[in-house]
Amino acid sequence: MASVTAKSVTAKRFSIEEYERLAELGFFAPDERVELIRGEIIIKAAKSTFHSVCNSQLMGELCVLVRKRAIVRNQEPVILYPDSEPEPDVVIARNRADNYLDSHPEPADILLVIEVSDSTLKYDRETKLSLYAEAGIANYWIFNLVDNQLEMYGEPYQKRQGDFNYRSHLIVLSDEAVVIPGFPESSLDLSLVFPA
Repeated sequence: MASVTAKSVTAKRFSIEEYERLAELGFFAPDERVELIRGEIIIKAAKSTFHSVCNSQLMGELCVLVRKRAIVRNQEPVILYPDSEPEPDVVIARNRADNYLDSHPEPADILLVIEVSDSTLKYDRETKLSLYAEAGIANYWIFNLVDNQLEMYGEPYQKRQGDFNYRSHLIVLSDEAVVIPGFPESSLDLSLVFPA
């Protein structure tokens, strides 16, 4: 009887440059919602009505509060070298002369990353949280539509086991207000953001 040699199977991981080249070549359909997470191309979940309403209301409020003192980006890529290009629901980035025409924001440019979560809550709390903490993103918020609350994470650090997390974690209820990182004089009224 002939012996069978087991071969290992390895998934192809993509760099940011390879991922962007695939997009340039039209590899993804125009309406296909994807992002690069730790070298893997991830198909993003469809948005619920609650998600869309929360995201729209959040964008409207942040644009008014931040005005021209920073750039508020909606579902646009950020660069996390060497192999991640997530598209958070909202990012507040420092003003830059080129308005990010030359490249997407990198961790040093980012004041706040926000994900709006219902069906993706576990993913946003684990995979995305670890990714943003490892990149050194100082402030990460999750608008938790399951429990109708805001989860605020700050102070990224590396655990002894090598995983990344945030040292501070604060829950804010949907009828309260919070200060926007980098804008101590600007308060966001959450009752204007969470869908009624």
